[in-house]
Amino acid sequence: MRKITLIGAGQSGLQLGHGLLEKGYDVTIVTDRTAQEVHDGSIMSSQVMFHPCLQTERDLGLNFWDEECPFMKTLSVTGVGPDGSALIDWTCSLGDGPSQSLDQRVKFPVWMNKFEERGGKLIIHEATIEDAEGYAEESDLLLVATGKGALGRLFQRDPSRSPFDKPQRNLLLLFVNGMIPRDDDATGGLSVIPGVGEYLCFRALTTTGECAIMLFEAAMGGPMDDWKSCSTLDEHIDKAKSLLGAFLPWEAERCKNITPTDPNAILRGAFPPTVKTPLATLPSGATSLGIGDAVVLNDPVTGRGANGAAMAASIYLRRILEHTDHDFTPEWMTQTFEDFYDWAQWGVRFTNVQLGVPPAPHIIQILMTAQENEAVKQAFVNGFNNPETTFPWIEDPAETQKFIDQHS
Repeated sequence: MRKITLIGAGQSGLQLGHGLLEKGYDVTIVTDRTAQEVHDGSIMSSQVMFHPCLQTERDLGLNFWDEECPFMKTLSVTGVGPDGSALIDWTCSLGDGPSQSLDQRVKFPVWMNKFEERGGKLIIHEATIEDAEGYAEESDLLLVATGKGALGRLFQRDPSRSPFDKPQRNLLLLFVNGMIPRDDDATGGLSVIPGVGEYLCFRALTTTGECAIMLFEAAMGGPMDDWKSCSTLDEHIDKAKSLLGAFLPWEAERCKNITPTDPNAILRGAFPPTVKTPLATLPSGATSLGIGDAVVLNDPVTGRGANGAAMAASIYLRRILEHTDHDFTPEWMTQTFEDFYDWAQWGVRFTNVQLGVPPAPHIIQILMTAQENEAVKQAFVNGFNNPETTFPWIEDPAETQKFIDQHS
């Protein structure tokens, strides 16, 4: 029986671990927190999962919350004009199928417990490089599914795939109760405020039940980047209301009575969107393969993080199963990542092209044209499910005009 060790119990590590267990592999997952500590800890992500990547969970029987977790079936897009009014305002179906946002504090503890029930070995320990040496020696394959700590730093930024070396947005994420629903409660919202940033809002399931998620994406140093002085959760809630009042007053009306879902319903920070080299060499010369956030880290404005991790788990699983009893060489590891990146590159580029401050003129042109043009509207929204379908016109202004002309 082949032995696989994964360091990290997030979306990619747990999903891949379950897939390998199902196929008879000896699987160990090493993580620094118990299931209860994850459940009781701070929120980790906005974790919107789009239909194609939700399907990778369903294929493994890991979709335990389909009856409870609200579905997002449509996306509303608002663009704020120079006078502060909603110059762009339209809604479109999410094409291939609805999305979901399930709090990872709900999902991961259940997956961790199920992993052990199904025969997997779960080690609660903060793995060091020395530990990784031991895991590499005793395993046929070592995968690192965490971008944190000394292990995460072993994976180097790939400048050819990482156009940004600094954060592009300062992020504030809140889980709240008391938000007045939209007319269609299954609708998620994306608001674009040129030169200021973006605001996203959608329904989710958290540890206390259904809730709303608020994600502020502030342009670095811009007028919405204004919560540095906040220290308590209540201060951040008040700041969120104030920011909506200043930039999106119609959203502020829905949020007059919001309260946090729990004491840990906040996450803030900033990071540069980064693609890293997929192999890390340990001091002994042993090689480990990165997966998920260890090697691809996207800005959350397009929701690629959890989706990329899920698809990485699916593609890595296929590659491992196809490899049967052959050695997991560095060449095989590199090709495994490249197979994944053939898919992931489109999400990386789809996200990065939307991070301009202000947005590139052709992005505004797409959003404004979509107001009156159903084909352009659907094509843009389809990009959240399948970013590849938006190329080359999402990235190249000349192709944008050609695409619009073809659908006029």
